[in-house]
Amino acid sequence: MVLEIISGVLAAGAVGLASSMRVVRQFERGLVFRFGRVRPKVREAGLVALVPFADRLQRVNMQVITLPVPAQDGITRDNVTVRVDAVVYFRVVDPVTAAVNVQDYRFAVGQVAQTSLRSIIGKSDLDDLLSNRERLNEGLELMIDSPALGWGVQIDRVEIKDVALPETMKRSMSRQAEAERERRARVISADGELQASHKLAQAAATMADTPAALQLRLLETVVQVASEKNSTLVLPFPVELLRFLDHHTRAGEAGYSVAQPERVSDDIRHSPPADPPADAETSERNGVVEDGRVG
Repeated sequence: MVLEIISGVLAAGAVGLASSMRVVRQFERGLVFRFGRVRPKVREAGLVALVPFADRLQRVNMQVITLPVPAQDGITRDNVTVRVDAVVYFRVVDPVTAAVNVQDYRFAVGQVAQTSLRSIIGKSDLDDLLSNRERLNEGLELMIDSPALGWGVQIDRVEIKDVALPETMKRSMSRQAEAERERRARVISADGELQASHKLAQAAATMADTPAALQLRLLETVVQVASEKNSTLVLPFPVELLRFLDHHTRAGEAGYSVAQPERVSDDIRHSPPADPPADAETSERNGVVEDGRVG
């Protein structure tokens, strides 16, 4: 009978001892609430002994938590409708504050992140959202970290993941990029033409000083054309010869037009006098004058 009582007491003690022991994992910290009041000492990882029916253990995760921020629709400062989503990395640095001061620190950080993201969208231009994300990430981190410090939470990093644009804006940006590329291509081509013109001018000056260089260049061109294995040989015709022929042709036409009136005047000057009128000749032959006398 006594042995049964002792065995029962030992069994009850073992059950009570087992119920008062808790295990805290390496990445957790344990908070002990004794009759509803939190104990100031935070339990580290390992085996934790509790007072039966008086203590209650709450575990707090100390790992870095990755919290995706849902995509937020907003209008930028330059009146462009965008859809932006982000991700927040944070961790608990004060387990007591995180468990006592805020009901659900994950939900609280998520709501602050969404509100801050909307605020950042309204204060930024579209070009900043697309090309200057580092500065926006730092500003967003500061906006989220300010209220999170009172919750025992530290924001490690905030990243803007994606910026979704309307289709019309994407087409406009594509046309702008194409126009910019075409402008650069034209500038590069014009620069190449300018450099080539300088080199050609130097080559022309050298050939002008040495006329034999032009003949050598002509022969080299003939060799290059003949190496194509075709039956047609193209020889360059000097432009100076065309100018020479055109100049002499114009000079000849001008001399003919000036000399023509002189020959005509000479013919008139050396031509015999015209015959007198028939009436005058008849009158002279008959010796009749106006006054009626005979010659």
